[in-house]
Amino acid sequence: MTRSPAPVVLTPLVGLPEVRPGDDLASLVLDAVSANGMALLDGDLLVVSSKVASKALGLTAPADDRAAAVLSQARRVVAERDTPLGVTRVVEAVAGPVMAAAGVDASNTGADDVVLLLPENPDAVARDLREAIQARTAGITVGVVLSDTAGRPWRLGQTDFALGSAGVRLVEDLRGAKDADGRPLNVTERCVGDEIAAAADLVKGKASGIPVALVRGLAASVTAGGSTTPGARALVRTGPSDWFGSGRVEAVRAALGVEAGTARAAEVGIPSALPEPTSTRLERAARVALLGVSGVTACAGPDTVTLDGDDPFTLGVATSRLLVALHGEGLSATAGRPQTSGVRRQVRVTLG
Repeated sequence: MTRSPAPVVLTPLVGLPEVRPGDDLASLVLDAVSANGMALLDGDLLVVSSKVASKALGLTAPADDRAAAVLSQARRVVAERDTPLGVTRVVEAVAGPVMAAAGVDASNTGADDVVLLLPENPDAVARDLREAIQARTAGITVGVVLSDTAGRPWRLGQTDFALGSAGVRLVEDLRGAKDADGRPLNVTERCVGDEIAAAADLVKGKASGIPVALVRGLAASVTAGGSTTPGARALVRTGPSDWFGSGRVEAVRAALGVEAGTARAAEVGIPSALPEPTSTRLERAARVALLGVSGVTACAGPDTVTLDGDDPFTLGVATSRLLVALHGEGLSATAGRPQTSGVRRQVRVTLG
């Protein structure tokens, strides 16, 4: 007979004060456990919002230049779009994950003039917090998940995930086991760490001022050796395992010499997250196409771009680059035959 899974209980730890730089976060968490009429048990898990860890560590930047803060926390820019509130960037953060704005956050900061930055090494922060808690609760082994919030590819909305961890088995590898029908499981790896973080957010919330939750019933996922268990950075797919290293638009622009997140990208224009007139997209594609191409000019009309130059080879290069740039803008086009007027040559590229 198959045993039913044990229940999992999630308890919000209410009553934590506003965390300030230099605060002893372990003491604040333990005080909250006691204030909620509880005591830590062997195998308990604490899910702690990265916001309070960042506050205790003093990881802030001026709010008036959030874009600069984002770029300072980015290893590379994956995608960027212009919005009414400024340029929004999805980046590979210094903290590890690929996420919007490198996790730089202007909400629940405790002050109006700063944004919060993620810890550079979230696993180390989780490890230090766990060790400090265990040192004050002799004989008790707990796990710590440092959580943050992000969107997910191809899904609306945001959810919490494991940004850092200590003493937690984050992945349950079911490959080689059998499903309920007896069929072999070949690719199934449950990301338990992200499931724990997301479940805890159901009781913590985003606007309730509750940054810590206690999770009880998952002792099998808690390990004694915090430093030997892989942390949350091991969950991040980068390098060869990352099939989506750049956005579609960014990949096309990068092939034409316009890397996302650079001054050159801003110079030629960053695509908007909102619908744009075709003429705007044509003009931006023309600017991208002529980067590094001398002796050729472009004139964009409602549905055409006319290229003008005196060297047929260079004009051909510019035409090819323009067709690619237009594809990056989501526009299909065809190039007409070159027309000659004296020593000048023209090529008209028409949409459709």
